[in-house]
Amino acid sequence: MATAATSPSSSPPSYTPSRGASTTHFRRRDGGRGRTNLSRPIRRRGRRKCGRGVSRACAGREPEAMAAAAAGALRGLGRPGVRAGWGGGCRRLWAPSGRSSASGASSGSGALSPFDRRLKRKQKNWAALQAEPAKCDYLREEVGSRMADRVFDIPRTFPLALDVGSGRGYIAQHLTKETVEKLIQVDIAENALKNTVKSEIPTISVVADEEFLPFKEDTFDLVVSSLSLHWVNDLPRAFREIHQVLKPDGVFIGAMFGGDTLYELRCSLQLAELEREGGFSPHVSPFTAVSDLGHLLSRAGFNTLTVDTDEIQVNYPGLFEVMEDLQGMGESNCSWNRKPLLHRETMLAAAAIYREMYGNSDGSVPATFQIYYMIGWKFHESQARPAQRGSATVSFGDLAKIDGLLSRGKK
Repeated sequence: MATAATSPSSSPPSYTPSRGASTTHFRRRDGGRGRTNLSRPIRRRGRRKCGRGVSRACAGREPEAMAAAAAGALRGLGRPGVRAGWGGGCRRLWAPSGRSSASGASSGSGALSPFDRRLKRKQKNWAALQAEPAKCDYLREEVGSRMADRVFDIPRTFPLALDVGSGRGYIAQHLTKETVEKLIQVDIAENALKNTVKSEIPTISVVADEEFLPFKEDTFDLVVSSLSLHWVNDLPRAFREIHQVLKPDGVFIGAMFGGDTLYELRCSLQLAELEREGGFSPHVSPFTAVSDLGHLLSRAGFNTLTVDTDEIQVNYPGLFEVMEDLQGMGESNCSWNRKPLLHRETMLAAAAIYREMYGNSDGSVPATFQIYYMIGWKFHESQARPAQRGSATVSFGDLAKIDGLLSRGKK
C-alpha cells in the first residue's frame, strides 16, 4: 500500500498500534448474537532510537526540529530493501496473473496488470515469517470481526464456506460452528497459512491465487474476503470467479480498502517530493471507487447488492511507524510503476509535513483506513424479486389522502 512499506460512522474509532512505552486497550463494538465486547491489550514496544533508514538526529523530535535535521542530514543513504522469503512445504495452486514467466517488470506492467503479484506474495510471506507477526494484525483483526458480524446477521447455517485471501485467518477466529460448519482458507502466501490463528471451525488451507480459484462451480454456500481484493489485477474476473464457485442462493461478503485510505501519507509524500525532487511518484497503490463496486458486482452476476463504507483511524507516533506497520502487515507497495527508493531528505521532509498538517494535539499522527463492505447474492428462484412494472394497485398520489381516511375511520 505504501512504499516503505467501509456502515458509516460519525466519529471513526481510534486504535493505538504497537508503538510507544505502555500497554493500551481498545474496545471493539459488540459482536452481537450473545458475544460480548472484547477488551484486547496491544503490547507496545519501547520507542526505537531511530526509524528504519533514518538518522538518530531525527528520533523523537518536533516538526521544526525534524525539518532542521532534514536540511542538515547526511546525503546518500538509501532505504534498505525489503527482505523476502518463503518456504516450499505447502502444496501450491497458484498461477501468475498479468505476466509471463519472465522476471522483467516490462512483461507484466500495464493498465490491465497494475500490480506485481509475485512481489506481493513475497511481501506477505516475509511478514508472516517475522518473530511477532500478530503485532501488526490489529487492523485486519478488527475488520475480520466486523466481517463476522455481517455473517452473523444472516439467519442460517453455512455447511461449507470459502475465505478468499484469508491470511492468518482473521475472519475464522470470530466465527462459530453454529454459523459455519467447515471453512476453506485460500491465500497466495503459504507462510501465512502455516501460521493461522486458532479457530473452533474445521479449516482447510489451500495456496492459490484469488484470481484463479481452483474449485468447481456451485461449491460453496458462503464466500468471504477481507482486505485482499485491493491487490487483485483483474477485479471483475475475481468477482466472476467468486460468483461461479457459489451455490445458487449463496452469498458473498467482502471488505476491501477504499480510495481515501492513507490520504495523509499520500499527500505528505507528494508534497515532500515536489519540494525536494521537483516531482512525485505514486507511493500509495490505486484503489477502486465505491461507485464502481456495485457495477462490478452486478456485471459478475450478483443481485440484491449492498455496499457501505466505514473509516478506521489509527494513531501512530510518526510517519516511520506508519510505514513500518504497513510493511509488517504485508501491505507494501507492489505496483509496477512504484519508485524503487525514497531519498533520505524526502523521507524526513515527509515526516515533518505529516506531523505539521495532520498531527494530533498529543504529538501522534493519524492514519485513515477507508473500508468498503459489500454483500451480493447468487440468483435463486426462491429469492424475493421486484414486482413487474405497472402491477401496482395503489398510486403514490393517494398517500396524501391517508390522514383523511384514518380520521374518518376513527369517527
